[in-house]
Amino acid sequence: MANALLYYLIVINVVTFLVYGIDKWKAKQGSWRISEATLLILAVIGGSIGALLGMKVWRHKTQHKKFKYGLPLILLGQIALIYLILT
Repeated sequence: MANALLYYLIVINVVTFLVYGIDKWKAKQGSWRISEATLLILAVIGGSIGALLGMKVWRHKTQHKKFKYGLPLILLGQIALIYLILT
């Protein structure tokens, strides 16, 4: 179970990181954007590390309070949940 969880977390975080980069690129191009709800859902379903890295690397959504404060809270909740699952 731990291996499957690890693989899932790696994949969802890579995907989330890339989606944040794509959204930033689309913002610069002035084209259709990925919704904030989608970005947050990706974080909630396990991609919070990828989301935080995407914010940092792409300098994206860094001034939005729900991302600036919400993503770290989501990550803390996920750490607690993983701890409970694995113990």
